[in-house]
Amino acid sequence: MVAEMPYKTIDDLNLAGRKVFMRVDFNVPLAEDGTTITSDTRIRAAVPTIQAVLDRGASLILASHLGRPKGKPNPKMSLAPASQRLSEILGIPVQQAPDCVGPEVEAMAAALQPGQVLLLENLRFHAEEEANDEAFAKQLAGLCDVYVNDAFGAAHRAHASTEGIVKYVSEAAAGLLMKKELEYLAMAVSNPQHPYVAIVGGAKISGKIDVIENFLKLADKVLIGGAMTYTFLKAKGVDVGGSLVEEEKLDLAKETMAKGEGKLLLPVDQVIASAFSVDAETKTTATTEAIPAGWMGLDIGPETIELYRKEIAAAKLIVWNGPMGVFEMEPFAAGTLAVAHAVAESDAVSIIGGGDSEKAVKKAGVTKQVSHVSTGGGASLEFLAGSQLPGVVALGGY
Repeated sequence: MVAEMPYKTIDDLNLAGRKVFMRVDFNVPLAEDGTTITSDTRIRAAVPTIQAVLDRGASLILASHLGRPKGKPNPKMSLAPASQRLSEILGIPVQQAPDCVGPEVEAMAAALQPGQVLLLENLRFHAEEEANDEAFAKQLAGLCDVYVNDAFGAAHRAHASTEGIVKYVSEAAAGLLMKKELEYLAMAVSNPQHPYVAIVGGAKISGKIDVIENFLKLADKVLIGGAMTYTFLKAKGVDVGGSLVEEEKLDLAKETMAKGEGKLLLPVDQVIASAFSVDAETKTTATTEAIPAGWMGLDIGPETIELYRKEIAAAKLIVWNGPMGVFEMEPFAAGTLAVAHAVAESDAVSIIGGGDSEKAVKKAGVTKQVSHVSTGGGASLEFLAGSQLPGVVALGGY
C-alpha cells in the first residue's frame, strides 16, 4: 500500500485561470549540433502533468536546466529544441522565451492565456540558479500564481527553481511524475515488503556506499555486481589482475562485508577478458581464483546469474541500481540482461533506479514489465541512501 504523501499534489489545487510555474526536467541529450534531441524520454515523462494543468484551465510556464553552461548563456545548451519537441508532442504551440527572467520574459508570462504554454530558457544560463540566489528565486516566483515541481531528477539540488522559489509563492505542489517517483521510492525505504532484494552494480563503491549501507539495514539480501565487485574481492585477498579497483576503499569494503555478513552476496563466478575490448579473449572462472595479470573481470558468470535469479524470484520487493557488467559490449552483457529478465518475470514490486539500469531494462526489452523506472539517477540514489531531497522538503515532504 502507498502511504499518504506529506505534501500537496496538483490534485489538491484549483488551477482554473491561474498561471502555473512548473519545474520540469528537460535535461535531454542533444547531438553535437546542439539542436537534435537524441532521446525525448524526459520530455514525455512530464507530459501527463503538463496536460493535466492545461486541462484544468491554467496557463503554464515551464522551466528547466540543460547541461552545465556554468552560469553563462551557451547556444548549444538552449532549450529551443525542447520547446519544439514538446509542441510536436502536445499538438499545440509552445512559446520559447529568450531568457528565464527579465522584462521581456515577464511580459510574455503576463500575456499567457489559459491553455497556453511558455518554456523559459535554460535556468543555468544564470549562476544565481545553482547558487539558490534569493533575488533570482523571487524573480521566478513573480511570473506565476502557483508553483509545481515535477522535476524529480533535480530534486536533490537546493537551487532557486527547486527550493528557493517555494518561499515566494502562495501555493506549491508536486506534479504527477514527482508524486509517482516518491510513492515508489518510499516503498523501498518506509516499511518495505519482505523478502526485499536490493541489486547494486556499477563501477565504484564510492558512489554507492551510502545506498549499500542503507540497503543492509532495510533489505533481506543485497546482490552485488559490476566492477565494484573487484574492490570487495581484493579486500578479501583475491588477486583481481587488471580489474578496476578503488585501492583507497579496500578498508571500507572490508567493513561493509563484515556489516553485511549473511545479507551481502558477491558473485561466485565471473567472465574475465584479456582486454577491455569486444574482441578480447574471454573465459569464465570462479571468483575465488586469481585473475591472471592483464586480464580483468567484466561480467558476472552463469552460476552467479542462477544464484541471483533465485533470490530475485523469491522477492516481494526489488530495487535495482547499476549494471552487473559492461553490458554495452555484447560479450559482457549476459549478466545484466539476465538480471533484467529475472526482475521483469518476478511478481514483486520492482523499482529501477534510473541511469544505466534504465538502459539495461530498455536493452532487454522489459521496461513495461517492471513496476517503476526512475527518471532521476542521482536523486533516486540519494533518496535510497536515506538522504532528504531539498526539492521535496520544500514542498513539505520527507
